[in-house]
Amino acid sequence: MSLLIKNVQILGAPREFAGGVDVFVSGDTISAIGNFPDKRADQVFDGQGAYLAPGFIDVNTDSDHYLSIFDNPAQIDFLRQGVTTIIGGQCGSSLAPLLYGSLESIQKWTDVSKVNVGWHTLEELLKILEKKPLGVNFGTFVGHSTIRRALIGESLRDLTKNELIVFTETLKRTFLEGAMGFSTGLGYVHSRETPYNEIKSLAQATKNFQGVYSTHLRKSGKELNESVDETIRISQETGVSVMINHFMPLLGAETEYEDALDSIQALSRESDFHFNLYPFETSVLPLYTFLPTWAQNGGMEVMVSNVMDSWLKERIIKDLPKINPADFVVAYTIGNDALIGQSLADLMNFYYIKDSREALIKLMQTTRLRASILYKNINAGLIRKGILHPRSMISSNAASLPLTRHAEQPERASATFSKFIKLAEVENIMPLKAAIQKITLEPARKFKLQKRGEIREGFFADLVCFKNGEIKCTVVNGHLAFKNNESQEVLAGRPLKHHGY
Repeated sequence: MSLLIKNVQILGAPREFAGGVDVFVSGDTISAIGNFPDKRADQVFDGQGAYLAPGFIDVNTDSDHYLSIFDNPAQIDFLRQGVTTIIGGQCGSSLAPLLYGSLESIQKWTDVSKVNVGWHTLEELLKILEKKPLGVNFGTFVGHSTIRRALIGESLRDLTKNELIVFTETLKRTFLEGAMGFSTGLGYVHSRETPYNEIKSLAQATKNFQGVYSTHLRKSGKELNESVDETIRISQETGVSVMINHFMPLLGAETEYEDALDSIQALSRESDFHFNLYPFETSVLPLYTFLPTWAQNGGMEVMVSNVMDSWLKERIIKDLPKINPADFVVAYTIGNDALIGQSLADLMNFYYIKDSREALIKLMQTTRLRASILYKNINAGLIRKGILHPRSMISSNAASLPLTRHAEQPERASATFSKFIKLAEVENIMPLKAAIQKITLEPARKFKLQKRGEIREGFFADLVCFKNGEIKCTVVNGHLAFKNNESQEVLAGRPLKHHGY
């Protein structure tokens, strides 16, 4: 199979090319770059002077958390914005390893009963994905909560010395099987009280295998810098490569965010420290995270019991956060599809309730906390400052869901990267060449993705052609998977392994 992409301006190559260049792809590999007026190929795509860049790498995605890599293998939402590789297993939750075959660590995102688990180890999962084609390449972290909850269940306690040894050995095995790194979700109830020394010990094991430590910070808002300082300390004491996930400027904590950006900026050049963010104002949050911290005191069933208890319910209502009802929309529920797309203002009318906090507790009871929320809580003005930071990378922090899945998708699920390149190409917020490196070469190097992230002869043909922020075509492993705003129904993605050790 061969592909000829004609008349393009190349970005992301190790050397400069004049305009009107052709790229010849043989099989899954870039075979030649130059001018080939007489070259024949099985497929030809005329770029008509548009830019050609390496395929974009989304460093923080949720298609594994929502299990849509199984029921929506095409992952068209990523292809339409030029993404050819997605990284999952973030925020402490991964599909493997499963010590006892259970997916409890992702139940905050989806109905885990919808998939038949036929694997335990990461190696077994990747073999399944090799046989089950995907529209994009997929690499994964190993989730802290995934292993921890398998070891101690729903208990909120420190690990024993022997449990930490078992955890560390399990983590080491996953690196040998190809894990990109180790992730924590310290902002979630099961990990929030994890002691620093446990994280440091596991980060050190990650460093030994040249993996990346990624984290959903323990605290946000006014306490943001405490968590950023903790993460910087781990980086400095272990030397591990670090990624802070969805590092967004939350409303009410703008000063803290700017201070944190300054702290990260001040790190030495030797520090391999990054964060990721998206160019939109809306977060997607598990419903239970709106509970006061004191009511997040156990697993899901404990928290459901708390909101159902008539005495505790009154205490909870008093301590619920202040929310603009129009900025709070139900994105997903299990078994309550009629609620999806409804704002809290809509629910107040539906429930005949005047107090937004009482409507919120009613929603918690109705869904038994098994819901996700679109919540507009991000300062739009500071997003650009984060994007322009030299240690930032871009992520959608989203899933590509099938049309049959009833859910309210955030805009970032299908437009993060096209909006980002438009900011650079059309609005000139940064040089286009630097913007492309931020979403191609830099993440490829950080995650040690071999022969990806550049347009170079002998490299894998993950490519995207675009102009004025509009994606003209997306090529995955040499296959034209998306062009002229339509899926080509080609599943050419592969599971990717980390090769840093």
